[in-house]
Amino acid sequence: MSPGQTWNQVDLRPLEGFVYAVTPFNFTSIAGNLPTAPALLGNTVLWKPAATSMLSSHVIMELLLEAGLPPGVINLISGPSAEISAVALTHPDLAGVHFTGSTAVFQQMWRTVAENLSRYRGYPRLVGETGGKDFVFAHQSADAQSLAHNLLRGAFEYQGQKCSAASRAYIPDNLWPEVRDQLADGVSKLQVGDVADFRNFMGAVIDKKAFDKISGYLADAKQNAKIVAGGGARGDEGYFIEPTVIEAPSADYRTMCEEIFGPVLSVFVYDDNKWQETLETVDRTSPYALTGAVFSNDRQAVREAMVTLRNAAGNFYINDKCTGAVVGQQPFGGSRASGTNDKAGSKLNLLRWVSPRSIKETFVPPTSYQYPFMGAE
Repeated sequence: MSPGQTWNQVDLRPLEGFVYAVTPFNFTSIAGNLPTAPALLGNTVLWKPAATSMLSSHVIMELLLEAGLPPGVINLISGPSAEISAVALTHPDLAGVHFTGSTAVFQQMWRTVAENLSRYRGYPRLVGETGGKDFVFAHQSADAQSLAHNLLRGAFEYQGQKCSAASRAYIPDNLWPEVRDQLADGVSKLQVGDVADFRNFMGAVIDKKAFDKISGYLADAKQNAKIVAGGGARGDEGYFIEPTVIEAPSADYRTMCEEIFGPVLSVFVYDDNKWQETLETVDRTSPYALTGAVFSNDRQAVREAMVTLRNAAGNFYINDKCTGAVVGQQPFGGSRASGTNDKAGSKLNLLRWVSPRSIKETFVPPTSYQYPFMGAE
């Protein structure tokens, strides 16, 4: 607003320094978004992709340059992550961090920035999307068939290696027998193999480290829980994990609480008379708050879930799987241990990469220091 004889403007300036963009292996589009969002707002970017996604990141860099991006605006760098971060995060010109990856790594980066605050020209902007332990909560009125097939998609697409994948489900005992049978039948029909063959629903997990970690959870479940479907792992020719459904002995069993990042769905069967109590359990169980879903044909139950779980998920779905957010439709991000919830792909994220300057121009400057009220009798 420019009232009277003044002109007010807002100058959206780039940050003073460079933005350090760190991208994960599991979504090629994120590798395109994280470095380019700050660049769109005029910032220079140092881009460090995950080592397991260097080829696709290199191709994106070639595409950007071919499209006309001036050299030096986005700078792709490869090498040991710890060594690169040791330099980038302590550099006086660090102006921001745009990160997607593990919670532990982001927290370590945040600590490093905090320890070096006096070195920087300004306070760096920290934007991060990290882990998740995403839930699907079913009310006794839910449609069992729809619930089961949404769980199959939500848990096992992309081998479950995405932060929004369905990882824990809470299913009432009146629905569990039908849902269990449909899950077991669905898992038995899911094809796992080379992703170049489009008949395969799943491929291999990303590397041996992930394979070993997920295999450890499966071994524990075979001893301390119940395997409803799947449970196998074969690493002789590629790191393949079978889609697996675990019936947990309790709501606090480790696979209901810890991020696994693989094709493993853990289910806790609750007494259908303990709806509200179990809702509160969902909210307390995990430190994460990324995505979640409720399945119900009872509108009042949907409202109760939305209220009780208001802070449990940054992306909340009703009668739909808890993954598959579309840019421009469901801006993506979560809070608590899942990140800063700056909603990548939306204007909320873009605004983090500018430093606004307010400008006021007065056309008729005062000629006296006195205000009109000072002349009153």
